[in-house]
Amino acid sequence: MENYVGKRLDGRYEVQEIIGVGGMSVVYKAYDNVDDRIVAVKILKDEFSNDADFVRRFKNESKAIAVLSHPNIVKVYDVSFGEKIQYIVMEYVDGITLKEYIQKQHIITWNDAVFFTTQILRALQHAHDKGIVHRDIKPQNIILLQTGNIKVTDFGIARFSRTETRTLTENAIGSVHYISPEQAKGEFTDERADIYSVGVVLYEMLAGKVPFDADSAVSVALMQLQKEPKKLTEINPNIPLGIEQICFHAMQKNPQDRYQTATEMLLDLEDVIRNPMATFDYTYFVDKEPTKYIFKEELANLGNSEHKEEAVEEYPEEVEEQDPNHKKKVITAVVVGVILLIAAVTGLIIFLTQGVNTETKALDNFVGMSYDTLVSSSEYDYQFVAEYESTDEYEAGTVISQSPEAGERVISGTTVTLVVATDTGGITVPNCYNLTQEQAERALELNELNNYTISEVSSETVEEGRVVYTEPKAGTAVSAEQNIIVYISTGASTTQVQKYKVPDVTGLSQSDAQEFLKKAGFTNITVETTDSAVRKGVVLDQSPAYGTTAKADEAIKIIVSTGVTTTEQQQFTVTLKIQLPSYLDGNTAPKDTLVVTVNGEAYPSRSVTLNGSTVEYAIPAQKDSELNVVLQLTETNEVHEIQRIVVNENKTVDVKFQTTSGQE
Repeated sequence: MENYVGKRLDGRYEVQEIIGVGGMSVVYKAYDNVDDRIVAVKILKDEFSNDADFVRRFKNESKAIAVLSHPNIVKVYDVSFGEKIQYIVMEYVDGITLKEYIQKQHIITWNDAVFFTTQILRALQHAHDKGIVHRDIKPQNIILLQTGNIKVTDFGIARFSRTETRTLTENAIGSVHYISPEQAKGEFTDERADIYSVGVVLYEMLAGKVPFDADSAVSVALMQLQKEPKKLTEINPNIPLGIEQICFHAMQKNPQDRYQTATEMLLDLEDVIRNPMATFDYTYFVDKEPTKYIFKEELANLGNSEHKEEAVEEYPEEVEEQDPNHKKKVITAVVVGVILLIAAVTGLIIFLTQGVNTETKALDNFVGMSYDTLVSSSEYDYQFVAEYESTDEYEAGTVISQSPEAGERVISGTTVTLVVATDTGGITVPNCYNLTQEQAERALELNELNNYTISEVSSETVEEGRVVYTEPKAGTAVSAEQNIIVYISTGASTTQVQKYKVPDVTGLSQSDAQEFLKKAGFTNITVETTDSAVRKGVVLDQSPAYGTTAKADEAIKIIVSTGVTTTEQQQFTVTLKIQLPSYLDGNTAPKDTLVVTVNGEAYPSRSVTLNGSTVEYAIPAQKDSELNVVLQLTETNEVHEIQRIVVNENKTVDVKFQTTSGQE
């Protein structure tokens, strides 16, 4: 792998240092001497530059990000696909990954977890509106800034949802702990696959561990298909039930049972932010005959007839005795299903075992060791999560038990839960319910619990200024160092003095924005329209601005696009007629894939024959506007022809695709 530190790319980008290494690329910090700014440059590794699949994925990322513009998505400034080097120039983001933050905090408070999740969902809703599915949402691909804001990055396996289904080489693409069941099975994926991954990320933030973990990637993938995660309220009883319900609704196995859009999940999260006691009544489809998935160990034995019979018998059957042929029909159907399943699982196993490090090792025995020593040591590559228990058998701070147990085979990065002894008898969190803030602070300090923070929450039952509950809850045995969060009531949500945070509704449709604002507690919503080339009905601006607070009855104004710039410059459709080059060899011509980009927006790719024929694209445009058209053939020379076309009364534009053999 060539190191580009100290080099200048295209006479413009001065590479300073390596800031990240991924599976197929290296990310460098660089100085842009043209625009006078620090940027991040993602360069495809040399060993993959001749791999068509990796190059395609790398270019997919540049296409995906190029059409996105959102404060929670890393911006792309420039791309270059030369003969020797291919790179993407992006916004430089100074922060840590959400994964690193989870590892430091172990368990994130539900307030912060919801705050991060809402930002992720806003980024995804923007991408989904552009027809782009990320397909690899995980904490490692989410950057946390010092401000608390996040940036979603790494669209390396993203796809345009309206133009592509799946490929044989990407049947189970994505990180195994976060992929949706349909991704694990290599099935069609859409926006709801990202929703599932967000649910897993939310679960990990609240629980300090992923919902499914095992010795191998294959086992994890099968757990995504078969198992139900442990309830969050069992891991942390102080998590509001509504948050658990939202998380599990996002993680439903059947895409039809999940949130159908990121906005839907956002609305429910806003409900809980407003009222932590809010709950939800979801209904799900129940499959009375669930699919049987065959484990890797079983595959080798399926050629044996004895094992075939055993596999068949594990399916529940209801046989009508009056039909002598019914049993044969059922067995035949099951055998066919098993055969089809073998093919799917085999493909999954091949991908996962080749693409993921599944090396295991025996877990060390941590019982009797100092917890502080363990977490500060660089010797171990596990994720330690502490739970405290009062005991007089061990010195305070000593590990008294662990899960998984010592000797179990685990992989690098496995979450290990350690039960740590507290001072004799521990310290019991006092009951602070309905106390004033001053009284609650005094009660905690009298119990030598000096590490506490104050947060606010609305309550219909507790008077303003008094304690609603604490995290951990009253009666819990804790150490003196554990942080106690005290939630102070801001009063009932219906009171005139109650103020709410104004959500960001720009980019939403008028109806979605109004619903979002109502869910956030606002009752006085006004609508104004303005001429704009942006799609009709989309919210362009709002007042008050996002992040400010306002009373429930305060006027919230949204500015909605009419879809036109002026009455004379109305939008119409331009027919772009593209003449393809001719590479006829006798009576045959090669196949290729045509990608058309107009003013930075990519249109659905098409399979074409290079025989000099013409293909047409319908392009929305404004009169007298300028179209910048980029034509690309992905399988041949990747020659780009850019034409500036002024749209006039003629609604049909002829474009000749010009290319030179061997040109890059």
